[in-house]
Amino acid sequence: MPDLIAQGPRPQDRWRRPLPEIGFVATLGRTSEPWTVGWDDRISRRHATFRWNGAKLEVAKVAESRNAIFYRGQQRDQFAAAVGEHFVIGQTTFTLLDQQVEFSVQAVPVFAEQTFSAHLLRQTKYRDADRRIEVLGKLPEIIAGSSSDEELCARIVNMLLLGIGQASFVAILRVSQHAAELPSVLDSVAERETRPVLGSDAAVSNVEILHWDCRSITGHKFAPSSNLVRSATETRESVLHVWNRSIEAGNSYTQSENVDWAFCTPVISDACPGWAIYVAGDFAATGSFGPNGKGEAAEALQDDLKFAELTATTLGALRQVRALQRRQDGLRNFFAPVVLEALAGTDPDKVLAPRETDVSILFCDLRGFSKQSEDSSDKLLELLQRVSDALGVMTHHILNSGGVVGDFHGDAAMGFWGWPIASDRSMQAACEAALAICDQFERAAAQPDHPLAGFRAGLGIASGAAVAGRIGTTDQVKVTVFGPVVNLASRLEAMTKQLQASILMDEPTADWIRKNVSKDILRVRRVAKVLPYGMQTPLVVSELLPPAGPASILTDEHVVAYEQALEHFLLGQWTDAFRLLHQVPAEDRVKDFLTVYIAQHRRTAPPDWRGVIELPSK
Repeated sequence: MPDLIAQGPRPQDRWRRPLPEIGFVATLGRTSEPWTVGWDDRISRRHATFRWNGAKLEVAKVAESRNAIFYRGQQRDQFAAAVGEHFVIGQTTFTLLDQQVEFSVQAVPVFAEQTFSAHLLRQTKYRDADRRIEVLGKLPEIIAGSSSDEELCARIVNMLLLGIGQASFVAILRVSQHAAELPSVLDSVAERETRPVLGSDAAVSNVEILHWDCRSITGHKFAPSSNLVRSATETRESVLHVWNRSIEAGNSYTQSENVDWAFCTPVISDACPGWAIYVAGDFAATGSFGPNGKGEAAEALQDDLKFAELTATTLGALRQVRALQRRQDGLRNFFAPVVLEALAGTDPDKVLAPRETDVSILFCDLRGFSKQSEDSSDKLLELLQRVSDALGVMTHHILNSGGVVGDFHGDAAMGFWGWPIASDRSMQAACEAALAICDQFERAAAQPDHPLAGFRAGLGIASGAAVAGRIGTTDQVKVTVFGPVVNLASRLEAMTKQLQASILMDEPTADWIRKNVSKDILRVRRVAKVLPYGMQTPLVVSELLPPAGPASILTDEHVVAYEQALEHFLLGQWTDAFRLLHQVPAEDRVKDFLTVYIAQHRRTAPPDWRGVIELPSK
């Protein structure tokens, strides 16, 4: 497959890319990845489309693009360019070439061979340090602008061509992990002399070209030496081969036309297994290479080797950083952002070690799942997606408010705050997350066609001491929280069904919210004093409410009336309590719990009344 080469006004404004498959339409422009020409402001964001038909490149100007396209010296909106032809947009020339790379496995005599260790190269001083440093100074731009490894390799190759003036061919190679088998494989291939490597993604034996480029814009064929690659891979050091046309052997000693020398520098990095930089060129500008490895040409090549070795080191380090970044990105689904932040630059064992701390727990259960299961028994995959979306609402607001998702229990999720970093606003964060979850479900319920329509949520919040961190067995662990406060939050969530409330909280959380948070942000009302089924200690449970306004049917006056009714109820003054409850809007379902309880007892408190309502079930 031919390559399309873009060359802008500066040497570094360049790329070479293999054409897409036959028939595929691609877009060329200033922001059209991967065919981006960002250096030329005369090229529109989407300037032209092109398509390879197997014989020619069909190019068409996009109607919205400003500047003309010139082909064969004339302005053209549509044309078909053959291999070897070019067209121009703005200050950039686009050339279509079919240059082949064939690995040579012939035993070609080498006039000179030298091996250079990285340590030796780093001790060598540049003769033209200013120019080299200027080119190397572009590395940060290369790193920041590379969106993929393919783009990174292309930019590194361009930089090497810019930094090594006598290089005519540069490639980044990869030798497969079975490097020890390379000699025998090459020997078997040698009987066939060569095998073609076309473009940037083919391979000979176990050597693959990741990206390559050259200065020539002819149909020239390049033949990198497999023996040179093998030697550098085995020694893990830079190796230089010289085939000097000035000696009596003549052109038969060259690996390809106009190539007098080549060196291969391995990239020593766990993130780049088998990677190497291959550079080839001629002595046209620097003279010949002496038999003893001395002279101006030898010194120039040593400078180029040092430049390539430094580039290889940087490339390896960058790939390592990319690998670590991908690994960290992969952990984002397992660790909350606040946990990843705590892990950054810190010993993970210390951060994740279980420890006792004060936390706020939010337990959130999905309502309406059973009915949805019955109605969607023939569409279980669709139901699964809807349940996943509902759980996603819960986890999004937990994480968005700085919490940690501790566990999933069927169609319920548990989140907590106060770990791994202690916070004095954990209770407020848990309450804000709870209100946001309820609000999103209520808005979805108002839209019959919404995927979450028919679902609601019951939430329980409790605060107290717990053990948080990496908890589990020798076979499996997870980051979660453990302790009675977790069970309490779960029980509060279950009580929302009986008390007809959306969000219930324990007394410590309610007291803290009353004292520290404005009613313009969060409101709390006591609901009742209850004895949960199976428990020995009564609880004062409160309901979390949004601020007064459109989001709530209760005004501040309604909340005061309810809590006055509750005071009379606790004291056994049920007639007064019943009267005050009728000052609360009929739409408030929470008041029904007390109203029904009082009515069932004919508005008269039992003789042994202690203010506690025993719940008959969980």
